[in-house]
Amino acid sequence: MQTSSLLALALAATLGSAPALATERASAQLVDRQGGTVGQATLSESPHGVLIHVAAKGLPPGPKANHIHSVGSCDDGAAGFVASKGHLNPAAKPHGLMNPEGPDAGDLPNLFVHADGSVEAELYTPLTSLDGRGGRAKILDVDGAALVIHENRDDHATQPIGGAGARHFCGVIRGG
Repeated sequence: MQTSSLLALALAATLGSAPALATERASAQLVDRQGGTVGQATLSESPHGVLIHVAAKGLPPGPKANHIHSVGSCDDGAAGFVASKGHLNPAAKPHGLMNPEGPDAGDLPNLFVHADGSVEAELYTPLTSLDGRGGRAKILDVDGAALVIHENRDDHATQPIGGAGARHFCGVIRGG
């Protein structure tokens, strides 16, 4: 057999047995309850969690809770985005970054919307992974996940959602 054929076979065997590349980035188009686009979130896998960059306009000013919800659906805006279900929480932890028995994997720091309705923020969570690496909660699982922005701030302790109030904005998190 020629050397080039042996190299081709070796390369094919190596590629065929290599593990699939992990998901490194995901994004979510943020919509309001009427389905209008208000912004974008980009999620980037890091060695120990996920970095989330959020940029949006047209939001009511003030502090806003935002969470990763367990189902990737934002089709029911008029009903308050309830199809996104509860927080991403495979370990069944109580809600709250300040809760000694929590937090759940969907808990995130608050966003602060400027007086002009704009927000740009970077948030980090060591509780999740896009693809489940490190044993962290998997965002891009079979039913996906959604990033949801609520009407109020999260107090990071009160059950079940820290006083966050209604769901006003939502984005289905998609890989790639």
